[in-house]
Amino acid sequence: MIDTALVSCDDHLDLNMLPEDVWSSRMAARWGDRTPRVEQKEDGPAVWMADGESWGSWAGKRSSFAGPKPIHTAYDRGGVEDLTELRAGRPQLRLADMDRDGVWAHVVFGPVTSIKTRDEAFMRACYAAYNDWLYEDFCSAAPDRLVGVAMLPPYPEAAYDELKRLALKGGVRQANLQIAVAEPRLEDKRWEPLFDLLEQSGIILSFHVTVFPGVTKAFDKYKGSPGATFLHAKMFIDQFLDPFVDLFAWGILERHPKLKIVIAECGVGWVPWVIEELDYRHWRLWECADFWADKGGIPLKKKPSELFREQVYGTFQQSPTAMRLLEFWGPENLLWASDYPHPDSVWPNSRQAIGETMGHLPSATVQQLVGGNAAKLYGLDLSKATVRATLPIGEKAAA
Repeated sequence: MIDTALVSCDDHLDLNMLPEDVWSSRMAARWGDRTPRVEQKEDGPAVWMADGESWGSWAGKRSSFAGPKPIHTAYDRGGVEDLTELRAGRPQLRLADMDRDGVWAHVVFGPVTSIKTRDEAFMRACYAAYNDWLYEDFCSAAPDRLVGVAMLPPYPEAAYDELKRLALKGGVRQANLQIAVAEPRLEDKRWEPLFDLLEQSGIILSFHVTVFPGVTKAFDKYKGSPGATFLHAKMFIDQFLDPFVDLFAWGILERHPKLKIVIAECGVGWVPWVIEELDYRHWRLWECADFWADKGGIPLKKKPSELFREQVYGTFQQSPTAMRLLEFWGPENLLWASDYPHPDSVWPNSRQAIGETMGHLPSATVQQLVGGNAAKLYGLDLSKATVRATLPIGEKAAA
């Protein structure tokens, strides 16, 4: 058994759990009825409406839905029936849920994909209002425990402006670019100012998987069939593969050696083969250095595996595969997560899940994975943690 502080590096604050006044309390009066607000549909669910569009459901009012559910969340498994409390979006209730799970800190991703509008000025105002609420009203309740992830617009200039605004205010450790809907692709030079600013500010960049309708439209024909559940395994990798390779192919990491990237909730098992293949392609490129000598040379000096070890981190939940890949991942670059309160979450059974997947590992390695790596990356002082978990580590070493 070991006693340690847990830091979960991928948790959520979705649109359905946000307080009703997140935008109305912060956006300028000039936006009027366009400002995101909750509307109760007659004989239907409460939904967020903004600029004439529905952004999605809100759990703050009881639903008339009854009967078996097609998908269970952590709340269902944890016996939480009253979602109108908005537990994930109310700091004290969320902290109580963290205490129940034995988790000291959450890295909290927001509802990035819910902001839908063609008006860039309105989009920028919505992102800014959410980010200000996140840090000033939500994370401020427990700054050491609630590590908010700022959300960036999916376009280079807007993302740069919002990151610069936040960097000047301070207090931001990580910012998320919803890479599945970001335009243009990362090799475009329009992204360079953002990468420069991330380096200068020390703010970590993350890519998180999304279920944005535009990304999942290929699933539409399969809705309502059991097989559709399996398609998510493909979707997670699909979203990350192109931008992940772009980081190496176009020299983004090499030009920005202080840039840190966290890839979240996309699985970590596919990464080793990709890096191995990139190393091989790098060797093939340099094997023909004489061909490139009079064409400007080869700007890609470092092996992709070296850049990866120095600059890329990945989150995992309960993954026996990840545990078998520790030699590749470090294990300094792996970050444990509970995914609260999503369907994939292990809340409120994080301690049990950690014991089942890591019980055979050395105690020091487990402490790195479940909190130590995160503390180093985010600058957290775990000696101040007042919530600690007793983990069944070492007992199953023989197994």
